[in-house]
Amino acid sequence: MPLILGTNSIKDTGYEVANSCRFSGGNDYLRTNGFGTPTSSRKMTISFWCKRSGFGGNDRILTADTSGSNNNRDSILFSSNTLNIFLDNAVPGHLKTNRLFRDPSAWTHIVIAIDTTQSTDTNRIKIYVNGVQETSFDSSGDGIVYPSQNYDILGFGQNRENTIGADSTNGGDNDFLDGYLAEFCFIDGQQLDPTSFGEFDSDSPNIWKPINVSGLTFGNNGFYLDFENASSLGADVSGNSNNFTVNNLTSIDQTTDTCTNNFITWSPLTPRSSDITLSEGNCNVTMGGTSRGIFATIGVSSGKWYYESKWVSGSFFQTGIVATDTMNDNDDVYGGKTGAFMYKQNGDIRSGGSTLASVSSLSTGDIVGVYLDLDNNELYFAKNGTIQNSGTGIDISAYSEYTFGCAPTSAVLSANFGNPTFSISSGNTDPEGFGNFEHSPNDGGSASFDSSAKNFFALNTKNLAEYG
Repeated sequence: MPLILGTNSIKDTGYEVANSCRFSGGNDYLRTNGFGTPTSSRKMTISFWCKRSGFGGNDRILTADTSGSNNNRDSILFSSNTLNIFLDNAVPGHLKTNRLFRDPSAWTHIVIAIDTTQSTDTNRIKIYVNGVQETSFDSSGDGIVYPSQNYDILGFGQNRENTIGADSTNGGDNDFLDGYLAEFCFIDGQQLDPTSFGEFDSDSPNIWKPINVSGLTFGNNGFYLDFENASSLGADVSGNSNNFTVNNLTSIDQTTDTCTNNFITWSPLTPRSSDITLSEGNCNVTMGGTSRGIFATIGVSSGKWYYESKWVSGSFFQTGIVATDTMNDNDDVYGGKTGAFMYKQNGDIRSGGSTLASVSSLSTGDIVGVYLDLDNNELYFAKNGTIQNSGTGIDISAYSEYTFGCAPTSAVLSANFGNPTFSISSGNTDPEGFGNFEHSPNDGGSASFDSSAKNFFALNTKNLAEYG
């Protein structure tokens, strides 16, 4: 299977996707009570890009009521990390992939192409992942069931309730999506292949990337959600005005973390992450009473990188970086660990159990800026925009690769890797114009900040391709 926009991705991808929508895994979703008369109830294509945040449960992508009963619906969902397609709750149709979807660092493109008029049953539902047709399905449970020829789809794109990011059961909402969606398209009346939505990169043939879909024919009930209107995340830009009502999603849920510029988040695959609760697209961390922590999805060995960490609540908090060289299956991420460099709430900057510097103590509501300079092997911390330790960097030359980390023991922490989950008043970007930060990644807000260490960047795939 081709890789997707990993650390080897090119800086310029041609068509650029500006925004995604972040679903928290809580009570936030998009819904419409139904559409008009469809172009077809037998031919349709659903295309979307997704980056998962939570794993193991049921994450609904698109669900549609089919009969008014809580037990009957069309649905596309991740269940136990497999992709499942149900038609009318599996009676006429069901496919479950053998492939597992459990990479929190990657965007994935999924196409479900339906044409029940096809004489060959396997052609009536086609699933494509990153441009390649899926052919391996699980025969257990509901089994492999293709719809009968000329079966009329009852829910998807019909005059029934359709929901993105949650179950659709007449108000009994559950199975909320924990992750990000971008470029969500519904084509009414055509069974399209993935080349209508993406292409392999000519310079990097293992990379599948999006193309401009605005010129497609969407059909009567088709829609295209590009999430570029922060005040109306359910706005349909296909020209059909098949808009979705927003439920508990706000402008802060519009992000620039997309399939053409992938930002880091906290990794739910961190060792001992079961002791930690992640939310808001793996940006918020809740932990109670243990000296454990979490680290980000991508490690770096060169370049200058920045992120912000806001102490939301609790009594004990530390944030900074951790050397990937030192991590193993039982690792904790905190200032007492060798290879971790942490700014603690009491003002100590610690590593390996030693205090390297004593700076300003922290209070709830404070924002710590973490400046990781791997070109000069130094680490800087800022408190509310002011560089600490008199602008003197902490020596981190002992290790070759680092990632961001935190240990919010008995605390709630909100990270901003460029797409904040907390309100931003200043709106600073990095030198490439990426990210939305409360404080500047460019100068640290201090005249004493070493000039050689200026110009830090948000950690995303475009910046990695250029500076990493």
